Amino acid sequence: MDGSMRAGRFLRGISSIVLAACVAVALAGNAAGAEGRKEHPTSCAGLAPGPTHTVARIIDGETLALDDGSEVRLIGVLAPRASDADAEAGRWPPEIAAIAELEGLVLAKSVELAFGGERADRYGRALAHVTWRDTERRHWLQGHMLEQGLARAYVQAGNRACAAELMEAERIARQARRGLWAEAAYAVRPAGGPLALSRRRSSFQVVEGHIERVGQGRGAIYLDFGVGRGAFSVSLRRADRALLGDSADNPKALEGKVVLVRGWIERRSGAFNGPVIDLSAGGLIEVLETAAEGRPSAPNVWARHRRSAGAWRYSGSQRPELGQDRHIRSRGRDSEDRP
Repeated sequence: MDGSMRAGRFLRGISSIVLAACVAVALAGNAAGAEGRKEHPTSCAGLAPGPTHTVARIIDGETLALDDGSEVRLIGVLAPRASDADAEAGRWPPEIAAIAELEGLVLAKSVELAFGGERADRYGRALAHVTWRDTERRHWLQGHMLEQGLARAYVQAGNRACAAELMEAERIARQARRGLWAEAAYAVRPAGGPLALSRRRSSFQVVEGHIERVGQGRGAIYLDFGVGRGAFSVSLRRADRALLGDSADNPKALEGKVVLVRGWIERRSGAFNGPVIDLSAGGLIEVLETAAEGRPSAPNVWARHRRSAGAWRYSGSQRPELGQDRHIRSRGRDSEDRP
């Protein structure tokens, strides 16, 4: 009997030690997770609170149907679509994965809406940031989708809140080549390949390259990534120069910088017929310390074409004014054109 009691006490002691070890591991994991959240914040402050609803249906990888019959567009993220790669509708794996993730996270659950700009699009959908709660904390849905590589970050005129937080969440997935960032269809495009960019007209792209020259007209600023009328460029209205961040007061300081720019690829008309991203319509630019993903920036083939080779040059004053109908041949694509 005494032997049985001693054995019982021994087993209970072992169990206590194992339990204590498990608790210690769990606490360490939680602490590490907390540290990770501090290092990579995935929330956005300063938004105007909105209503709470239950998600009744997942329409696509960026749109939710709510219990009152309304719909909410997850502002700030572009989910994969089959059209991104001219794939068969309903059979594009990145799109299917994004929808499945939303179903697992928020379908039949309560979500809270918050607003940082225009609150509805032309289709009547709410344009909102969305959060949901579990037993521990609140989660930002846009940040989660970006960190998992299930969407790309973007902004549009009238809804630029949380831009820094959106790009930081995306950067986590992009650097890890997670989700869609492992696929060539969503690769960062080199600015030195304007012909390839032109073939992607009316699509959303992330482009990296050196800014060769900055031109300024009376109403516009142009960032040129090559020399020649077919080179890739970025344009914005002077009134929107705050989009240039630290270089807002001196855009010329961007010359020679390596940048990552995102937006809808369109094509100029007339003499300036290269691909262009209009930051004023919707886009973001960030200056990189080095080339993205730690690789050297792609060579800009257009930078080799000089006057001696017959390349047509211009000065900033020769540029047409931004906003003229002939400035950009655009199909009008933006987030609101994704029904």
